Amino acid sequence: MAAAAAALALGWRALGLAARRARLLPAASPRLEPASGRALSLRNSRPPGVKRKQEAARACERPDPPEPPMAAQARPQSRHSALDHLAGIAPGEADPPLGGSAAPPACAFHGDHKYLMSHRPDQPKNPKVLRVAIIGAPNAGKSTLSNQLLGRKILPVSRKVHTTRCNAQGVITAEDTQLIILDTPGLTTAAKGKRHNLEKSMLSDPFNSLNDADLVLVLVDVSDRHTRHQLHPQVLRCLKQFPQVPSLLVLNKVDLVKQKGLLLELVVELTEGAFGGKKLGTRSLYRPPKNPPAEPVGKGPGLASEQENETPEGSKAQKGWAGFREIFMLAALQEEEVDTLKKYLLKLAQPGPWEYHSEVLTSQSPQEICANLIRARLLEHLPHEVPYLVTQKTVLWEEGLAGELQIVQNLEVPKERYVKMLIGQHGQVIGKIATEAGYDLMNAFLCEVQLKLSVQLKE
Repeated sequence: MAAAAAALALGWRALGLAARRARLLPAASPRLEPASGRALSLRNSRPPGVKRKQEAARACERPDPPEPPMAAQARPQSRHSALDHLAGIAPGEADPPLGGSAAPPACAFHGDHKYLMSHRPDQPKNPKVLRVAIIGAPNAGKSTLSNQLLGRKILPVSRKVHTTRCNAQGVITAEDTQLIILDTPGLTTAAKGKRHNLEKSMLSDPFNSLNDADLVLVLVDVSDRHTRHQLHPQVLRCLKQFPQVPSLLVLNKVDLVKQKGLLLELVVELTEGAFGGKKLGTRSLYRPPKNPPAEPVGKGPGLASEQENETPEGSKAQKGWAGFREIFMLAALQEEEVDTLKKYLLKLAQPGPWEYHSEVLTSQSPQEICANLIRARLLEHLPHEVPYLVTQKTVLWEEGLAGELQIVQNLEVPKERYVKMLIGQHGQVIGKIATEAGYDLMNAFLCEVQLKLSVQLKE
């Protein structure tokens, strides 16, 4: 009865573009494109590649893999959605999606990247643009959502916290509209930054991104029962510092929540019981434990100490934000309702000149994309603090005789036992990392990639 009353009071408008159905459609695999799907553009102006250096003593070469398997095609929007109606999207626009053609590949060579970044944007007749910042706690799914919106995996994703280490810009170009996605590091504290050997810029990057944003998406992981009932203190700090920037609440990983009525309670709590300037006639059924533990339960990623999660002075009672313009519920990893969010963002774009050429996918250089994707695999396969201590150095980046991209990267670690841990028995760990990272790079650059990883002890 309580859930039903809450749903009635919230109404469709309060939910924004939230729940299409109680059940979720079957999961779809992230889209991958084969290396042969698009030829890599090679320009004569590209600077010559560096000479091949002698391989380190402990090097493991990724064997030539079979052709990457094609993932299942994205589910077509064959039926009209109530969410499309609420977003003001006409039935004819819902099928096909508004994403336009397939996303262009990232540039595989520095010369190509520099040329496109310095090239004057190919402005359409009536250009529109929208700069969108995505903020949230570590592991909320910001990079996963950004990759799905972009249509290509160019941002690092892993199950460990702080995979994204700096602001990265992705570019979506659809017809006369350009969306600039500002993916930010997970909001953190100085104590956690020191613990994970993070760059000092990670403390300020999320705040800096809001300076240039036209809209901010606040992502909340509703599958984490320890943190989902309130916004991260640093998220609240961002929203208070930039109240003039319109904000949307995005509840992510809703497919992992079995009791769908809980989502309505979370909406009430995370919006402070207000939406669109009106109070919601609902109350939360959540009751905090009488004796909360001094330390968070478990040691999984994304759980901070009690001191680090402490709300800033003067706002101890505040758990949510009453200024959200709309509310979305989605499952970014499964692509559920991501296209609806993308359509909505395209609708919000305002007249203005494009900032990038239509062939630009990201502001990151090829070397930055490579380092980030390899680091994500290191985080996936190495335990505890080990991957945060690895120093990556690219020693070779050139085009092979058959047109393939050849990359050699040294991985330096401070202790001998880390060397053994990274290599693994019979080279299995480093071999798996190289294979998986190689597939990621082929999907990003849409060309054949030969990746070698060498493990060395830091001098």
